[in-house]
Amino acid sequence: MPFIVALCFAAFAGSISYRSLDPMLTMVAGDFDITVRQAALLVSAYGLPYAAMQPVLGPIADAYGKARLIKICLTILTLSVALAAVAPGYSTLMVSRVIAGAVSGGIFPVGLAVIGDRTALDERQVAASRYLVASIFGQMFGATVAGVIASYFGWRVVFYVVTVITVVVCAIVWRFLDSKSEKTYPLTLAGAIEGYRQVLGNPASYIVFGAALAEGTFFFCVFPFVGAMLIERGAGGPVAAGVALAGFAVGGVIYGSVVRYIIAAIGQWYMMRLGGIMAGIAYLIIAWPMGPVGVALVFMIAGFGFYMLHNTLQARGTELAPTARGSTFALFSASMFLGQGIGPILAGGISKFAGFSMLFISMGVLVAALGLIAAHYLKRLP
Repeated sequence: MPFIVALCFAAFAGSISYRSLDPMLTMVAGDFDITVRQAALLVSAYGLPYAAMQPVLGPIADAYGKARLIKICLTILTLSVALAAVAPGYSTLMVSRVIAGAVSGGIFPVGLAVIGDRTALDERQVAASRYLVASIFGQMFGATVAGVIASYFGWRVVFYVVTVITVVVCAIVWRFLDSKSEKTYPLTLAGAIEGYRQVLGNPASYIVFGAALAEGTFFFCVFPFVGAMLIERGAGGPVAAGVALAGFAVGGVIYGSVVRYIIAAIGQWYMMRLGGIMAGIAYLIIAWPMGPVGVALVFMIAGFGFYMLHNTLQARGTELAPTARGSTFALFSASMFLGQGIGPILAGGISKFAGFSMLFISMGVLVAALGLIAAHYLKRLP
């Protein structure tokens, strides 16, 4: 399916633009003479606009065309990454991240809606998992390669490299993602409200979106602080942080390669439970001092567990409102990225007053509980 390949390139580019900043936060902080906690707000500057724009982008995708919207948003994302590369100060970099977050909401979640529209139900979770793997590869590239490049050439060079990649991806997506066959409808406020009414009329939507909010908050709030944690433990800087964070992405890649067999063996509800427990235990282990390789290995387990939970929520989301999937995944992504925007603020407070170990212990307990509670309530709904 050529459209899947084009969507995977788009997801890859979007993920690079997001996660490449995480291992470099200590360098950005030093360059602009700000604290690491202030630098971590650049993560929120991406996540919060991403969430805020979802209620707007969802109806636009349903009315104007999902593939068309992906192409436009990817082009603007490319320009925002280029702006980050030449940012003269913290404020300009903040603006570039706000723009990137706002338009990225028209890429990955809309791609999931395209998959929902163009694939059969029995193949949908597997197709979505392949799409996830492409996004994960972007995260892995962002976490590892960005840390290495930044250490040797500076953090700006990372954004130059990402700009080149997104330019190439833009060319591929504009060429191979079919948008001419999409039906278009007038974009009206009444139509947008009706789409959201359909989504929220399904009781399962509140569990799915609530779980996505919790995922974004509990799983990802620790990411911006991994580098500072390793430095505090005398275990390295940006490269070490990149290696550690790459473990999460590797866990997702492994999950993507075996997802078909896991679904057949244990079913979606046990996947959610087991995924939350695996990730929770992994975070508890990271709370104990270890080097970057050890942290990376444990993060790999956490990543595998996360995608067991997350991919099941995505598949459940495709059926909340089949005629308004753009609106569905707008709310899904808004929930998750609202959590990712809130998360660094929460984690910054916990780490400041209780330390990094307590941060991982508290998040470990919460992600394990999330998998159990979400599976329990979704299983009871039609």
